[in-house]
Amino acid sequence: MANFYTDTPELKFQLSHPLMKRVVELKERGFADKDAYDYAPVDHEDAIDSYDKVLEIVGEICAEVVAPNAEGVDHEGPKVVDGHVEYASGTQENLKATIDAGLMGLSMPRRYGGLNFPNTPYLMAADVVSRADASFENLWALQDCAETLYEFGNEDQRSRFLPRICAGETMSMDLTEPDAGSDLQSVMLRATYSEKDGCWLLNGVKRFITNGDSNIHLVLARSEEGTKDGRGLSMFIYDRNQGGVTVRRIENKMGIKGSPTCELVYKNAKAELCGERRLGLIKYVMALMNGARLGIAAQSVGISQAAYNEALAYAKDRKQFGKAIIEFPAVYDMLSTMKAKLDASRALLYETSRYVDVYKSLDDIARERKLTPEEKAEQKQYSRYADSFTPLSKGMGSEFANQNAYDCIQVHGGSGFMKDYTCERLYRDARITSIYEGTTQLQVVAAIRYVTTRAYLARMRDFEQTTQAAPEFEGLMNRIKAMTDLYERTIDKVTETKDGEQIDFFARRLVEMSAYIIMAHLLVRDASWNAELFGGSANVFTRWAEAEVEKHANFIGSFSSDEIAFYRK
Repeated sequence: MANFYTDTPELKFQLSHPLMKRVVELKERGFADKDAYDYAPVDHEDAIDSYDKVLEIVGEICAEVVAPNAEGVDHEGPKVVDGHVEYASGTQENLKATIDAGLMGLSMPRRYGGLNFPNTPYLMAADVVSRADASFENLWALQDCAETLYEFGNEDQRSRFLPRICAGETMSMDLTEPDAGSDLQSVMLRATYSEKDGCWLLNGVKRFITNGDSNIHLVLARSEEGTKDGRGLSMFIYDRNQGGVTVRRIENKMGIKGSPTCELVYKNAKAELCGERRLGLIKYVMALMNGARLGIAAQSVGISQAAYNEALAYAKDRKQFGKAIIEFPAVYDMLSTMKAKLDASRALLYETSRYVDVYKSLDDIARERKLTPEEKAEQKQYSRYADSFTPLSKGMGSEFANQNAYDCIQVHGGSGFMKDYTCERLYRDARITSIYEGTTQLQVVAAIRYVTTRAYLARMRDFEQTTQAAPEFEGLMNRIKAMTDLYERTIDKVTETKDGEQIDFFARRLVEMSAYIIMAHLLVRDASWNAELFGGSANVFTRWAEAEVEKHANFIGSFSSDEIAFYRK
């Protein structure tokens, strides 16, 4: 079977982006680790080569172990034995393969046993793993929990827990409760400090916890008695070795069945505070969720890749009326649109991840020394970019994954409805991506302020000024500029009324317009660097986006303020 990394050159392309030079420079601190660790890179080219070689190993394991196990894992699933989770046999095999290859904790510093990977190649690995089995990505990638513990835990906690993660133990974030889903301010799991035990005790129930019987948990709990909002919540670390938590049940889900989604019962579970009291939701979980959302964006891209590959292979093989169905316009139009959406969502994901890499590395450096004024300005700029692009990447990446999984089944026709074909599982697995770690609607809520403040518009104009489009793509750039002009006029129309309800009503369409134009810019830029890989998608996606932007603009333009009332009924 082909290597899942090397057979997709669009992935390796992401390592050649010019900003990767700065990403590596910041992450490696002038390559200071080279004298202490024989596997640490000595320069930029060595670092990129290291990422490439590790990703090849990921691609090999995914093709030879994880993907062949995916169907069996989907059918067998995990089960509860004596209050704890027992993984499906294929999942256990997957974990052993990745642990034996040293692929856990890739992004952790070398002093804890990690490989010190930046976010970008780490998400590339998640992309590849998700193509093989999206449910296994939830166990392997740890939902950004390790990064959160590293960022907000103290050095004692890092030194005790992170080496265990790098050695192969798993993590989970225990946030949701029966009465606290998207509204995490309503979390009521109690944390009380016990002078007798010298630790915090957790009591209550958590629900819908991905990989809920993990080794190490980050738990959102109410530490301030008498409070009812987010200011009374703190974050805690629970170690399964301490006992006190049992799995009441594993949810019977539509998809990603290999990843156990658990209901947990906490009974005087011993835990320790992570960070400061009262900042659990307003600081730590918000940071955790942003990282987790990029992980879901990577999962979405991996599913999109798998769906496209399955559809393309079937269309080439399936013959009707004397020829392969890929030769029919109705089919190749669908396939070209699938590929365009895949490339667009991947371009947005890695553009965002590079922004995160720059500002997160500067955040880390700021813990060691004072940043220069230039570094502070760079940190602030890339933090703004990352904050604004993350909801677009998660929101649109997950929506495109669902659309591509849908179209994959359509290409297969009646066969796609049967469990004999991979596309049936992909369709079920894709559905959760636009729900968990914040629904698409919540991503719109997060993104709309960047529409109304014109931050997205400013970034589009930046791309217009900085993208050196190849001659064959200048026409596409002109189309994108025209789209942007229409987008600006539409924003003016919506915001000039200063009616918050009207802005909220049009928010989804405005955010989608923003995403489509930005993705078109990124594809034209990438196509100008590598026309063979991205030229087709740049042409298809820009035209598709043009139609979508015009459709949304026409819808918004057709309303007067009082006509919105019809939609409230």
